[in-house]
Amino acid sequence: MSETKIREEICRLGRSLFERGLTPGSSGNISVKLDDGGWLVTPTNASLGFLDPTRLSRLDTAGKLLSGDAPTKEVPLHSALYQTRSAARAVVHLHSTHSVALSMLPEIDPRAALPPMTAYYMMKCGATALVPYYRPGDPAVADAIKGLAGKYSSVLLANHGPVVSGDTLEAAVFAVEELEETAKLYLLLRGLNPRYLTPAQVADLTRVFGVTLPDDHQH
Repeated sequence: MSETKIREEICRLGRSLFERGLTPGSSGNISVKLDDGGWLVTPTNASLGFLDPTRLSRLDTAGKLLSGDAPTKEVPLHSALYQTRSAARAVVHLHSTHSVALSMLPEIDPRAALPPMTAYYMMKCGATALVPYYRPGDPAVADAIKGLAGKYSSVLLANHGPVVSGDTLEAAVFAVEELEETAKLYLLLRGLNPRYLTPAQVADLTRVFGVTLPDDHQH
């Protein structure tokens, strides 16, 4: 896909996420890695609903701004995922309501923020890690992401929101949407003792759909 098309896709999908209330105001950011090793990222203080393709931040392989507006302060977060997940070609970070709420609950397992609730959650997200709270833009969040050693494509930032990588931008968007819907299901069913997928059912999904789970992931 050409850089022009990628710019248009970032704006199209960003607007879709914004219009459906998945990240309010000027929150959230999107990046896509380019063939030359550099990347495009949404600018700082930009609403995902009103992006201009010509003003997206174009960074080189070292993260230096080459053209466009100043990039989001969450560049270290995106960079850490690209560095640790070689298959990642896009990263989406939102402030979606139910995922943020989930990240604040005391019972959440940092190695598996959600149980295996649905087949599509397992297929799109695998397991979701929870990292501790850091101030938005704090470079230390990159160290926390790197500490996951690339085992997770789906991560919750405590009291902040989800960040998901994918092998395409569309895949990353679909995964972060699935994470949000599953967080919503978890909150709806909390305390009601719902049935989750069994270990055998999870094993079947990993075999048939090639789901990759961390080695230490326990259900």
